[in-house]
Amino acid sequence: MAIQRILIVDDSPTERYYLTDILVKNGFSVSTAENGAEALAKIKADKPQLILMDVVMPGANGFQVTRAISRDPDLQDVPVIICSSKDQETDRIWGLRQGAREYLVKPVDAAELLAKIAALSAAG
Repeated sequence: MAIQRILIVDDSPTERYYLTDILVKNGFSVSTAENGAEALAKIKADKPQLILMDVVMPGANGFQVTRAISRDPDLQDVPVIICSSKDQETDRIWGLRQGAREYLVKPVDAAELLAKIAALSAAG
């Protein structure tokens, strides 16, 4: 399944713009959410094919939102890539344990992000 529709969840307007710019230039359809609650509402309303999830946000953090997605039978097939400034190996392991498929450290490298999306598309 080729991934086309991607939801970016990040409380930073700069980060949302940066990721949206990379993805749109590469032919993806992008929507955004500023926090976990908005993300969950958008995911349920218009199920994306991939979610890019920040960790440090107001309200529920990215780990909690990822866990909620991975435990929801209607949403658990939507892959999550965590994009976080938290660069410790323990953060990466915790993120993957919550259900994320990948973990990228900010600033996200565009080529690496696109490679991860291509790998998920091929696996899907």
